[in-house]
Amino acid sequence: MARTTVSFDSAGIPLAGHLYTPDTPASGPRPALVVGHPGTSVKEQTSGTYAQLMAERGFVTLAFDAAYQGESGGLPRGLEDPAQRVEDFKAAVSYLTTLDEVDADRIGLLGICASGSYSLAATGGDHRVKAVATVSTAEPARQFRLGADGTQDPAVFQALLDAAATARSAAARGEDPGTMTMFPETAEQARALGGQHGAEGFEYYCTPRGHHERSAKTLAWESIDRMAIHDAFVAVSLIGPRPILQIIGERAVTAWMAVEAHQRATGPKEIHWIKGASHVDLYDKKEYIDPAVDKLTDFFTTHLTTD
Repeated sequence: MARTTVSFDSAGIPLAGHLYTPDTPASGPRPALVVGHPGTSVKEQTSGTYAQLMAERGFVTLAFDAAYQGESGGLPRGLEDPAQRVEDFKAAVSYLTTLDEVDADRIGLLGICASGSYSLAATGGDHRVKAVATVSTAEPARQFRLGADGTQDPAVFQALLDAAATARSAAARGEDPGTMTMFPETAEQARALGGQHGAEGFEYYCTPRGHHERSAKTLAWESIDRMAIHDAFVAVSLIGPRPILQIIGERAVTAWMAVEAHQRATGPKEIHWIKGASHVDLYDKKEYIDPAVDKLTDFFTTHLTTD
């Protein structure tokens, strides 16, 4: 398996990616997967892990940094723009179609966490995608509005919208709009704010376990009001008859979002539960990733055919 640094354009923004290519012989162009990262993440973290493992299973894979994040271009830095995130997936598909080693009729999407919802939205609108799978599906607009477990007091998001409005006005006056801090200073604070889910996110992103220097610790404030009006699940009904697989940890507090997407799907669909796993466990823990990759391999091998 070889990893190559690549770049491609997404609505005028240069995106940075890693292309993983199997080193085993092939009789012709291979099936390919675009692999998207969680919110605040970068291609060197969990999306790169899955891209490498799927390349070892015979797929050409492309992990990339979303626009405004990681090594990709775009200002302001740390912007989470749902519409652009969906466009990034489509741009990655376009890039793969230009490669001789890729069969343009056998391209799938694999989205992790936030990219799970964005990959569903991109598939709904792009018929070049033949199958889509997600791991730990999360829809950022829902998570910010309702909380990871769906029980957040609506006043919390209203306060965030107030702060986003203040930041926009400050920027219009030429002042520093500031940024929204995504992680507190300690694991104890993360647990107090977000329970076990918050503590697990802190442990992955803010400790040697998963830390990367380019992984975003803040978001541009205008991310909030852009997410307020976005619903990545609107396009799920357009995916059928193409198949959907969602892999979810049985302890994931975010599972309700995957269930909602599943209920909206009109074609072949499956939720595959990973015993004992939480949302974040599926980012990097071998005992949970290995069975997830086995399931993903079976799914994409079955559905990325030339028929």
